Amino acid sequence: MYVLMAVVFVLGYLCIAFEHPLRVDKAAAALLTAVCCWTVLVLGADSIIAIAPGSAHTGEAMPLVIEALRHHLGEISEILFFLLGAMTIVELIDSHEGFKVITDRIQTRKRVHLLWIIGLLTFFLSSALDNLTTTIVMVSLLRKLVRGRPERWLYVGIVVIAANAGGAWSPIGDVTTTMLWIAGQITASGIITGLFVPSLVCVLVPLIILSFRLRGEAPRPRDRIHLGEEVPPSTTPFERNLVLVLGLGALLFVPVFKGVTHLPPYMGILFGLGVLWIATEFIHRHKNDEDKHPLSVVGVLRKIDTPSVLFFLGILLAVSALATAGHLTQVATVLRESLGHIYPINYSIGLLSAVVDNVPLVAGSMKMYPLVTPAMLAAASPAEAEWLSQFVVDGHFWEMLAYCAGTGGSALIIGSAAGVAAMGMEKISFTWYLKRVSLLAFLGYTSGAVVYVAILALQ
Repeated sequence: MYVLMAVVFVLGYLCIAFEHPLRVDKAAAALLTAVCCWTVLVLGADSIIAIAPGSAHTGEAMPLVIEALRHHLGEISEILFFLLGAMTIVELIDSHEGFKVITDRIQTRKRVHLLWIIGLLTFFLSSALDNLTTTIVMVSLLRKLVRGRPERWLYVGIVVIAANAGGAWSPIGDVTTTMLWIAGQITASGIITGLFVPSLVCVLVPLIILSFRLRGEAPRPRDRIHLGEEVPPSTTPFERNLVLVLGLGALLFVPVFKGVTHLPPYMGILFGLGVLWIATEFIHRHKNDEDKHPLSVVGVLRKIDTPSVLFFLGILLAVSALATAGHLTQVATVLRESLGHIYPINYSIGLLSAVVDNVPLVAGSMKMYPLVTPAMLAAASPAEAEWLSQFVVDGHFWEMLAYCAGTGGSALIIGSAAGVAAMGMEKISFTWYLKRVSLLAFLGYTSGAVVYVAILALQ
């Protein structure tokens, strides 16, 4: 049963990786993998000793599995409710055309200037929103600024790199960083101060390299109207600006809310959503239902990417099953014995995230290397304490894991949610990205990792 669990997980993961050739949505494969893993675990509970370390009564195994499932589901639900709240707020801003305040201010046509504006704007916007949403917004913006897909694709590649880098140093910028923040491995202030410079270097290196290659002016679209898109109901400048300010304020308020109340982040995001919901209902109260519905939270909820939420649920539940059975503990031991240090371990995890999704990688790492408390550190031997000190709150392992898992996926277009979104929107081929962008992303990723290690060495 122990081996069968691993086989089921690998098969499910292959179905996720080959989503497009199989024509099966990855959310379906993730949910099925999760249920099958937990089913195998509960049916073979008595034979999998790792589920209850130190227990001499194997007959107690099944109740322990059920208890573990409920515990993991509670932790996963916090992440899912946070994502739902954040996605709803961003969709509400977009439905009011709030992002036009940003996009209408970009007037330059020079390729190099546009490259830097797009790269840095994406980097900082991703830290306030999230890398997936920022990518969608920026690709839509590029369609208004640059004519023709071949011309636009290089800018889209920079958007993917910058969105992932910007999300890595913010507790709300990337789902993997959010997972670490919600679970308590990192704090908002710790991740911002620790990863801002390495993440910025990750973006600057590709931008500097491309600045020597690009010349001339980018062709502007002849017609800025998006053919085939739904025309949103008209909103006044006051309504657009109000929703933009309230929406971004709600997202940025989450770390403050958590620090003051010590409640989980999803409570903060739900509070912000509630305030924005009431505000939009109030400003549109005199409109007829046909114009009001697309601008309301009820109307926006239909646009939420529900399959992505179900994918996160499935893959996190599947990883939790492996953690409960003890698979991830064995993997952690192998990594420690073969690589020996947190730097190569995290660097390898980052490169691996370019091939497979970074969500299960971070989820697995969180289960492989439990958070170390001060009491555990005090009880350890001097040699063991040196290793365990990397896994305390805001420990170097967790910070570098957030950076590597967040930015390493940029090396391949299928390695991150931002890359997959850009690939779908712009029809970018895997081989084109590999030839034109992958090396830039790899150089930026490696440079940021080196800078992070160098900063620690100088402290």
